[in-house]
Amino acid sequence: MSSEELSNIVVKGMEEKKAEDIVIMDLRKVKGAISDFFIICSGNSDTQIEAIAESVEDEMKKASKESPWRKEGFTNREWILIDYVNVVAHIFNKGKRDHYAIEELWGDAIITQVSQNP
Repeated sequence: MSSEELSNIVVKGMEEKKAEDIVIMDLRKVKGAISDFFIICSGNSDTQIEAIAESVEDEMKKASKESPWRKEGFTNREWILIDYVNVVAHIFNKGKRDHYAIEELWGDAIITQVSQNP
């Protein structure tokens, strides 16, 4: 399965739990990038952040049988990172997302805002 297809599965998992401000960052043409895609979203509470992360993992297992290479942040649930090597999901609380400003750090990436359903 391509990294683009995997990124769409990650987005689906985020949408299932009503993640906000979902952004797909295409890093394939960025020199020195460590992954093909970063998928970033925000949650409103630590409970929702954890639910979004679990949904991403569930959707990925169902659709592709992929397990994360690495995952971090489940203890404090302020920024959960799920690393599928070519696709990395970042699930933030809003304050941490603003603080780390990943979208700005990777400014050469092609950034796509995912439409949010009302």
